[in-house]
Amino acid sequence: MNSTLEIQEQRTELRMDLLEAFAGKMMNELGAAVSGALVILGDRLGIYEALAKTGPVSSIGLAQATGLDERYLREWLAAQAASGYIECNPGEGFFWLNPEQAAVFAMPDHPATMIGGFYTMASAYHDEPKVEEAFKTGKGISWADHHNCLFCGVDRFFRAGYAANLVSSWIPSLDGVEAKLKAGAKVADVGCGHGSSTVLMAKAFPNSFFTGFDIHEESIKAARGHAEDAGVSNVRFEVATAKDFPGHDYDLVTVFDALHDMGDPVGASIHIRQALHKNGTWMIVEPMAGDSLAENLNPLGRLYYSVSTMVCTPGSKSQEVGLALGAQAGEKRLRAVIQEGGFTRFRRSTQTMVNMVLEAHP
Repeated sequence: MNSTLEIQEQRTELRMDLLEAFAGKMMNELGAAVSGALVILGDRLGIYEALAKTGPVSSIGLAQATGLDERYLREWLAAQAASGYIECNPGEGFFWLNPEQAAVFAMPDHPATMIGGFYTMASAYHDEPKVEEAFKTGKGISWADHHNCLFCGVDRFFRAGYAANLVSSWIPSLDGVEAKLKAGAKVADVGCGHGSSTVLMAKAFPNSFFTGFDIHEESIKAARGHAEDAGVSNVRFEVATAKDFPGHDYDLVTVFDALHDMGDPVGASIHIRQALHKNGTWMIVEPMAGDSLAENLNPLGRLYYSVSTMVCTPGSKSQEVGLALGAQAGEKRLRAVIQEGGFTRFRRSTQTMVNMVLEAHP
């Protein structure tokens, strides 16, 4: 294999064919970037929902169905069709969602929904000046200092995946945990955010009691509201960090897509081990990643590395130690962190396309 230096020496002149191809790729990227704002508009204004209900419809018919301005809708529909986000018959001027597009854009509880991800991207643009400064100083950006689009966006992005997998496959993949939860167990959900994971478990296992902990007070307030809306009484939410949350003899501690965000994940591991019952289980859900850069140079790695640059790494660096594992830490690095915390048994219990589920025992 040629070295990087040899490759550089081989390419000294600009090739117009490669430039045109790369410029075309960038044109596509610009279209995707601006389309994100249109996706958020479509969600907030209920346009996707209306398209899912109406079937093939003209901009005039959609304006009548939504009460929105026809001229704006006409332009929005054209942009969405050009992006391949909706279907259209350009000759007749009709637009509609096919079943797959509806699952992504118009069905908030479907596992394939991705609307929340676009809100997360919106926060990245809002917060770019803060991240620019962080690059210069090396300092971090706390979770609370991000634009509020991030909080609801992350919750919406992960919620459907949790709903599809947490109770039906992730918990059953753990050794003996499902039986404990059915009988009655004590559970801590650390880094719970808006509490979607906590509420899902509380609804599924009414004999167990769940406490959600998070460092962000506004997220804890939102989690309490979600629990009230869901009508669950076997759950509570408190502001606390992964290194100081109260309680002991937990049968299960869960951390969903948050360990890599922590400033001191080793310290968190130590505290979690101390808080667990001697026969307890720690379930760690993390973004899917290989153990090397080469393994992660793919569309999923692109997404996670980018979000990690804007959110995860600054968040970790804003806390004590600031280890900054990053969203693509990989199982090998996570295993080392967890074992440094005193856990002796560790395995990957299951996985999805976007997540790995890890199981650890004292």
